Amino acid sequence: MKPLKTLLYPIAITATLSLSACSIFGVYTIDLPQGTPITQQQAQQIQPGMNKNQVIYLIGSPAVRDTLAPNRWDYIYDYTPGTYGKREGKEIIHNASQHLIIYFDESDIVTRVEGVETLPVKNQ
Repeated sequence: MKPLKTLLYPIAITATLSLSACSIFGVYTIDLPQGTPITQQQAQQIQPGMNKNQVIYLIGSPAVRDTLAPNRWDYIYDYTPGTYGKREGKEIIHNASQHLIIYFDESDIVTRVEGVETLPVKNQ
């Protein structure tokens, strides 16, 4: 029993030290996109007179459908780069800096579009 203890202690100490060394090298993190990435070119396709189905076909479902304002759709995009995103130099997008708002009338027809200028010219 004694030889087992003498062998077990060095193995436990070595394992503990080697696992704590992993934090020196950093931990892998994933890219965290939230919302729908939309470009200015895609948003400019949305024109007054289109219906909701046409909008969904062109740019997808909105991030926010407010029950108190059912005639307004909000497309918000945030992005936090992970390990590979940081290596590629992708920028952080926070606080709804890319925010597209589409307004509809009672017949579900687009009346106006706001926020196109907040969107990137091309995908990042």
